[in-house]
Amino acid sequence: MKILLLFLFVVFLKGDSMNLKIYSSAFEDGGMIPSKYTCDGADISPPLAWSGLPEGTKSIAIINDDPDAPMGTWVHWVIYNIPPTAQGLAEDIKRVEKLPDGTLQGKNSWGRIGYGGPCPPGGTHRYFFKIYALDKMLNLKPGATKEELLTAMKGHILAQAQFYGKYSRKR
Repeated sequence: MKILLLFLFVVFLKGDSMNLKIYSSAFEDGGMIPSKYTCDGADISPPLAWSGLPEGTKSIAIINDDPDAPMGTWVHWVIYNIPPTAQGLAEDIKRVEKLPDGTLQGKNSWGRIGYGGPCPPGGTHRYFFKIYALDKMLNLKPGATKEELLTAMKGHILAQAQFYGKYSRKR
């Protein structure tokens, strides 16, 4: 009975966090990422969209990484303090610390601000786009790393979701 009451509290009072979804109009979940969004192309960020933010969301964060990199997970994009009114990110987000709406970007594994597209040294890699609905704006400066973002989000994640694309270089 206690479990049922807890479930009802979570669903009806906190919002159904199971509805959060993230996707791209450029490629399907599990599909191939067009080279336009990679080091073999224009190396611009793909368009992203989401739906199902739970009630109480105060900011959104996104991490894009590659767990198949030979030296461990490679971070391609860290972006946070996205306003909860946003329904997505347009294609080709500029590589600046702070966007006009207050969204902040962190450092990727190359040590640069903003998006860095897939560029696997060999084989086909998976690139995960993870979205987090948060109950607060984060007290982080621009340029935060993935680890700093994950630490700042602890205890503040209302919901999370992910999707991924694959890429292999054309040689």
